[in-house]
Amino acid sequence: MADLKFEKPIKAIHEKIEELKKLSLESGMNLEKEIESFEKQAEDYQNEIYSNLKIEDKLQIARHSDRPNFLEYMDLMCEDFVELHGDRMGCDDRAIIGGLAKLDGKPIMFVGTQKGKNTKENLEYNFGMPQPQGYRKAMRLFEHASKFGIPIVTLVDTPGAYPGVSAEATGQGIAIAMNLRDMAKLKVPVISIITGEGCSGGALGIAVANEVLMLEYSYYTVISPEGCASILWRDSSLAATAADALKISAQDLLKLNIIDGIVKEPMGGAHHNHQEMADNLKKSILDSLKKYSKMSATKLKEQRYNKYRVMGEFIEQ
Repeated sequence: MADLKFEKPIKAIHEKIEELKKLSLESGMNLEKEIESFEKQAEDYQNEIYSNLKIEDKLQIARHSDRPNFLEYMDLMCEDFVELHGDRMGCDDRAIIGGLAKLDGKPIMFVGTQKGKNTKENLEYNFGMPQPQGYRKAMRLFEHASKFGIPIVTLVDTPGAYPGVSAEATGQGIAIAMNLRDMAKLKVPVISIITGEGCSGGALGIAVANEVLMLEYSYYTVISPEGCASILWRDSSLAATAADALKISAQDLLKLNIIDGIVKEPMGGAHHNHQEMADNLKKSILDSLKKYSKMSATKLKEQRYNKYRVMGEFIEQ
């Protein structure tokens, strides 16, 4: 597991604990009190650190390579996941994956961005950056679910839509725009969860929902902090300053009424305990779907429209 910079002191304490355990085994000395003392120290220090995280710390957690990805969530919280492929125009973009699954026996259409755990997987999934074909595939699955009355859940973890020439040549902008337009018309409940990175139109392209949730240490933004810093100050190293100004954390966005709720992560972040994170996410999804299950198609569309129509605050001077 990759180390986070701000967790190095905790790691040092855990290394000391392992040394004491090894010494206890080799020498026969009873070092239980010393080990317990260090374990309590590590726990207290971790609680203190995670109670006072800076935005740059949250960025590190959100981007951690060991956070659960879309397919891992499907394995950990769903039954009978069946992946559905292709945009019906000749391509199957692996950066967006979707399919039917059951959550506590309830059929749901799951669609999400997919990142890899290593270089080989990231090349397969294009580092979680969808191309137009991926957004068209997603919309095909959304419309299928809407036709048959199946609720939709999207999981978003992307640094943004793919910015390459191939994406622009095949209509990246219009593919995202059409998703925004057509998701607003869906006749079934749509729940979207930002599970890690939620950047730009790449995230919003599958996140026009009746309810938007964020994992505790995820972030959601119109532009990456590095991109913002590069534009404003010509210096991407000022990403933390940009992130603070953008108010991209789950806590800030909940205060601004951009999102509707925060899903609690295990202590230390989702990468520390995949199953606990999946259980928390599953409960949040079921609770959210329960709110909208009895709404008519008309009410669902009205609620979704009004949610985005009133979003934002303006200050006049």
